[in-house]
Amino acid sequence: MNIADRKSLGRRLAEARRVVVKVGSALLVDADKGRLNRAWLESFAADLASLRNRGQEVIVVSSGAIALGRRHLDLSAGKLRLEESQAAAAVGQIRLAHAYKDLLDVHEITVAQILLTLGDTEQRRRYLNARGTLNTLLSLGAIPVINENDTVATAEIRYGDNDRLAARVAQMVGADCLVLLSDIDGLYTADPTEHPEAEFIPRVLKITPEIEAMAGGVSSEMGSGGMQTKIAAAKIAVAAGCHMCIAKGAPQHPLKRIEDGARCTWFVPNSTPVATRKQWIAGTLKPAGAIAVDDGAVRALLQGNSLLPAGVTRTLGRFERGDTVSIVGPDGLEVARGICAYSDGDAARIIGRKSAEIEMTLGFRGRDEIVHRDDLVLLRDL
Repeated sequence: MNIADRKSLGRRLAEARRVVVKVGSALLVDADKGRLNRAWLESFAADLASLRNRGQEVIVVSSGAIALGRRHLDLSAGKLRLEESQAAAAVGQIRLAHAYKDLLDVHEITVAQILLTLGDTEQRRRYLNARGTLNTLLSLGAIPVINENDTVATAEIRYGDNDRLAARVAQMVGADCLVLLSDIDGLYTADPTEHPEAEFIPRVLKITPEIEAMAGGVSSEMGSGGMQTKIAAAKIAVAAGCHMCIAKGAPQHPLKRIEDGARCTWFVPNSTPVATRKQWIAGTLKPAGAIAVDDGAVRALLQGNSLLPAGVTRTLGRFERGDTVSIVGPDGLEVARGICAYSDGDAARIIGRKSAEIEMTLGFRGRDEIVHRDDLVLLRDL
């Protein structure tokens, strides 16, 4: 693949509305000294600022806390015990967060720190809360910096690598592009450190068993991932309609290099995040409940609008916030299907009301829409 083709693929990053970037420990922390690689981090911060200045929304999933913390606690080299890893994470995370804050302050960008555990992405209520927080931070112009909460996570209830965590975050927020900055420039037919004849693969259109078989083990002493976890991340990302890139992160300005055509491997989905999300909604076999609406609401939905409380006449069945519900017209036929922003009890209390009255009625400020148009699929034509 020539430079022009690589630049063409690199536009996936430049044109993405929402980007998630994962940074590994080996890039952030000097392996010999156990200190932040500040010059590299400054160039990375400049890349993030460039994306933000173009109007793109960015989330960073960053390793490095344990690698930083073990030096300050004088923990010996080699594999740490669980309690030592948790202690190192507690010490290192505060230093990592300060580093991101200081370097992005220069670009007048607000940084938010979020620590997630496996349950935050797997349990529905916690998933919805995390997604809501991330969406709000992005809408306010901040860059969330996410790491796994290694201080409290145990071996049985943790991701153990930030590749898959980054993919779940990308899935959670409907990102268009996921970048995994690594110590290797992409996927090869075999481990190139052991097989010099291995061929580089610039683009993957389908993750087959043969592609999965190409993954090797962990290549960095400080990291916990490897090509296997990156392939696992790619499966999550492309299923969510998100492009994913594996790129060498060690050179300065790693994101700019991708846009300029640096060699990397792109995993290409078959649809966009919105289309994938709507396919999932439409394919729900058994909606949790239903919402009946009037003729005016039916017309508004068919014209591409969200469902507002004013057009709802009653709720049917029991459902929670985040459940998929049927939306039925006055004739009893299903008009649409969507993810509801309220439980059946709260939805029933705001029926027929204006969006401005929601907070006064419920005692908290929820969404203006009962079902937002991005979370809604029409099942009937105009």
